[in-house]
Amino acid sequence: RKMPPASGSPKDGRKKFFLLGLCLQLWYALLRRLPQWGGCMKKGAAVPADLVGIRMPVTAAPVQLKGKGGMKVKLANGKGQIFVPDGTPLEAALKRTTVLCIAAHQDDTEIMAYHAIAECFYSDSKWFTSLVVTDGAGSPRSGAYERYTDEEMRQIRAEEQKQAACIGRYAAQIQLGCTSSEVKSGGKAEITAAIKEIILACSPQVVYTHNLADKHDTHVAVALRTIAALRDIDPSLRPRKLYGTEVWRSLDWLCDDEKVVFDASACPNIAMALLGLFDSQVSGGKRYDLGALGRRRANAVFWESHSPGAMEAAIYGMDMTALLDGGLSPEEFILRRLERFKEEVMARLQRCSP
Repeated sequence: RKMPPASGSPKDGRKKFFLLGLCLQLWYALLRRLPQWGGCMKKGAAVPADLVGIRMPVTAAPVQLKGKGGMKVKLANGKGQIFVPDGTPLEAALKRTTVLCIAAHQDDTEIMAYHAIAECFYSDSKWFTSLVVTDGAGSPRSGAYERYTDEEMRQIRAEEQKQAACIGRYAAQIQLGCTSSEVKSGGKAEITAAIKEIILACSPQVVYTHNLADKHDTHVAVALRTIAALRDIDPSLRPRKLYGTEVWRSLDWLCDDEKVVFDASACPNIAMALLGLFDSQVSGGKRYDLGALGRRRANAVFWESHSPGAMEAAIYGMDMTALLDGGLSPEEFILRRLERFKEEVMARLQRCSP
């Protein structure tokens, strides 16, 4: 992927840069149209002309998938949808999943699991699927979106997430379309059941979700619903690993031996594109894209003090796999890590005191 050595006259170089800029503008215009066509290029696949995403019905029969355990998703609000960027039949699209990210909002996936997206990007054997639980209707808005209604924001954020699925070459993009209040209180059982069936249909090897120390209530609620869903799955069908990663609280405070460091250096152009396309979130002045990229760079630089940097960007995570067997409560799990952090800080102070 490296650029070839420069050659030719300066005029030739200017011509090449002009043509490159023109190509990038055409490609961006193409990507803006892809979700309306319902498909995009995926690892050599043709662009389908008629895929429009699959809505999860309410009164009609639920979506039936013959994966492990089957998939029978039935949501009360009727706003859930599944989008398959490359047009692969739904059952096959989900079954090829190796990594599943379960996020609260649109753009959370791209912030907290970019390393996994990049790992699957060029691979023929690894596939990334994103599950976004809420509809994004209650998000703050300013600038060009200041007068948009909740329903208009819901539609815009759903479309932005589909564009991310195209650019990131996801196996599938699932959006449950729930409200934050449903996730935190009223719809706990139904949402947990939906997450469980989606996990069974995807059979991922690894699941990412929000970390339990996140300071956003909806994020923590999604993590708890995910843990409950995984606990309800037969151990033989569970993923091998469950990780909680960073969005609304960094994990720099975790003791190093409990911190999982994911290299997010690959394809920085794709990383920027995935975050920048959520225009409804970043155009109003709150630059989530710059914040997330800056944190990854800071994580990589400040990971170790006495060794040269091997990474240009890093995402920190906590291994939450121990929670799956039900022997440890989420509260006890996170308190143990907070206590270890306290002990480490106190030990250093005592060690360095005169």
